[in-house]
Amino acid sequence: MSGLSDSVVMTAEGMKALQAELEQLETVARREIADRIKTAREWGDLKENSEYHDAKNDQAHLETKILRLREQLLAAEVREVETQSDVVGFGSCVEVEDSKSGKHVTYTIVSAHEADPTQGSLSIDSPMGKALVGSKVGGVAKFDTPRGPRELKVLKITT
Repeated sequence: MSGLSDSVVMTAEGMKALQAELEQLETVARREIADRIKTAREWGDLKENSEYHDAKNDQAHLETKILRLREQLLAAEVREVETQSDVVGFGSCVEVEDSKSGKHVTYTIVSAHEADPTQGSLSIDSPMGKALVGSKVGGVAKFDTPRGPRELKVLKITT
């Protein structure tokens, strides 16, 4: 398995999270920024009103983010999680041990659009993700990083 195509492929959970984020931005975040703009306008002269300009900049960034999320959702294709629990694949939850540090970490293999290693979600297209895909319990995934080669021993695989 070599990874995912260029389309916005994600898990059902990733799709739900994207929809929830979009809803929060379109409702709560928009309302908060609109309130900030209204308050700043009440302070008078807009030429030198940094609060107003900051809020307008934040509004522009928010609208750009909303547009990007909408585009991702329109192009999104939910990919079923691979159900083989003896081999690491898309959607697998894999516990690994770093050969150098001995540290145990658990990752879920997801699309690049969902990946956030700090939250335990790893892109199937990342060097680590590519090395892990196809591995079995007891196997060692080897890959290169900017800090040198790494090896992860697969301890457990769940779906």
